[in-house]
Amino acid sequence: MPETSALVLFSGGQDSTVCLAWALDRYDRVETVGFSYGQRHSVELEQRDIIRSKLAHLGAAGRRLGGDTVLELPALQSISDTALTRETEITFAATGLPTTFVPGRNLLFLTYAAALGYRRGIATLVGGMCETDFSGYPDCRNDTIQAMAQSLSLGLATPVAIETPLMFIDKAGTWELASKLGGDDLIQIILEDTHTCYLGDRTNRHEWGYGCGACPACDLRAKGWTEWRTRANRELS
Repeated sequence: MPETSALVLFSGGQDSTVCLAWALDRYDRVETVGFSYGQRHSVELEQRDIIRSKLAHLGAAGRRLGGDTVLELPALQSISDTALTRETEITFAATGLPTTFVPGRNLLFLTYAAALGYRRGIATLVGGMCETDFSGYPDCRNDTIQAMAQSLSLGLATPVAIETPLMFIDKAGTWELASKLGGDDLIQIILEDTHTCYLGDRTNRHEWGYGCGACPACDLRAKGWTEWRTRANRELS
């Protein structure tokens, strides 16, 4: 059978780490791509190498981990005015969307990832977008992602698939998936090494990992952890 390959959009956060583990479990060769766009929580970029190194030694699947690319997208910061690219309050805008929404971010990420994949001979992209437990971002919805896959396929004149293993599961389900993929070893990597907090806080260690404990990303992560542990304890009793 021909070798299968995937390119994972890997930020260094919880969701993309689970997606990377998911891809390593399914594809013969897996590469990663990250994006530096002036994000307020740029500490996530510093965690990427640590996580990749640990995943590379996590069972046989780790040997499938290939190269990594970090793309600089400074224009995204200059054209956006959001709480992820400015030192402003995280709240809700007049549009009803949170001020952490960076317009066009995922669309740009997927476009650049597809271009990189085209050069690398990889036609499958894997992303952590989710439309269940999420902040309401329109570019995380399945309709958007699949429309992008169709547009990229047309624009590159070659089939492009976008896999989103977290799309229809909640954050508790993400913790459960991590446990199924890598057991306690992967859970510990997520707790100790991934970064999801929008404020970039790695000074406060909670039961569910590092973060400020108050931003929307921390809130979703904490609630998911509590629900997953509750479900697990219920199954054991």
